[in-house]
Amino acid sequence: MSSILKNTKVTLAKRPDGMIAPDNFKVVTEELSDLKEGEVLIQIEVISLDPAIRGWMNAGTTYIKGIEIGAVMRTFSAGKIVASKNADFPEGTYVSGLLGAQEYCVSDGKGLTVIDISKGRASLHLGVLGMPGMTAYFGLLRRGEPKAGNVVFISGAAGVVGSTVGQIAKIKGCTVIGSAGSDAKCNYLKEECGFDFAINYKTESIDEKLKEYAPNGVDVFYDNVGGPTLDDGLLNLAQGARVVICGFISQYNKKEIYGPKNYMKIVSARGVMNGIIVFDYVAEWPQAVEEMSEWLSSGQMKAKEHTVKGLEKFPDTLMMLYTGENFGKLILEI
Repeated sequence: MSSILKNTKVTLAKRPDGMIAPDNFKVVTEELSDLKEGEVLIQIEVISLDPAIRGWMNAGTTYIKGIEIGAVMRTFSAGKIVASKNADFPEGTYVSGLLGAQEYCVSDGKGLTVIDISKGRASLHLGVLGMPGMTAYFGLLRRGEPKAGNVVFISGAAGVVGSTVGQIAKIKGCTVIGSAGSDAKCNYLKEECGFDFAINYKTESIDEKLKEYAPNGVDVFYDNVGGPTLDDGLLNLAQGARVVICGFISQYNKKEIYGPKNYMKIVSARGVMNGIIVFDYVAEWPQAVEEMSEWLSSGQMKAKEHTVKGLEKFPDTLMMLYTGENFGKLILEI
């Protein structure tokens, strides 16, 4: 590899105060040095835009340390190894991992996952076959523990996590209800993803519709939204309900967090509320990817993507997640 090869990357210029803005980011171009023994050079082709990125932009450490000022924006990305000094990762191998929002990534191989693009294009390994899909798979099956005949309600259901949760729940024999922010998204959930019911939270009352669609209560509530939506879901729990807290996209850019008002419904329902961090199940991802790939190839599961081209569009594209502008898994194509 020649040292004159240049890499363009998006870095964190300053931490956001509320909603993210273009000046939180800086685009930098720098020369890449020659590879050292054990290293590989990955040419990134696709970048995943996920709600969790907003949390990673904060200072401090939760389940993962915040991005440092001046560091490349942390993202799941996928691409091809174009130069290698690591026998475990030969040239031509496709890999994914936390490779960042940049054109190239130099890696020592740690944290890289070899992806089989014969089982789906690279972008699918950032969506339904990647971190979001694994979040859906393990969040529902391990945390929600659905049983055939259960009623499953998913908030933020038109996103890749929500739509995948719903489709897995249908495969497992459940009745599935989802909420989304437009009639088009609700139609997609019913017509493409096989949901039984969909609620447009902008024009309909989630509480009223849940009482109509699930008169005996919701057995599994998979929440991606938080805020008042979480309250509505808690009002409609069945006995023994399992609530899975995956995200709270309605609150990511808020300075003051809206806390749940109806949490005592967990007590009256004799239910449980628990969280899902997908990294806890990394060792089991390959088996889950295999099963999800079979569902995709058989037509039991579908994946919708929203693709934007151009690394320079990273800030505007990321913002789409928090305005609800995207429709499907949000992918930035280099």
